[in-house]
Amino acid sequence: MTFTLDNRSQNKESSLTKALRQIQELNSKIAVLEQQHQDYVQKQQNLIAAIAEICVSPMQEIEALRILIYRGEAACRQYLRSVLVKQRKAS
Repeated sequence: MTFTLDNRSQNKESSLTKALRQIQELNSKIAVLEQQHQDYVQKQQNLIAAIAEICVSPMQEIEALRILIYRGEAACRQYLRSVLVKQRKAS
């Protein structure tokens, strides 16, 4: 009888230990995702500031934001580089 109770308590403890380990793993994954999100938000804020600084007309700003929304950061940066090249050629 004692052996059965000890075995059950060990199984419960093992289940609790396993659950605790899984919770810790999830917390670690959440922390990584939160950091990635903060990095993403910071990049977007920097890119929006660059759009405001580089674009000389409202139409260019709208186009840059449209590209950012629909095609992503890399395409937007490429567009901004092309705007800078055109501005340098014009000067």
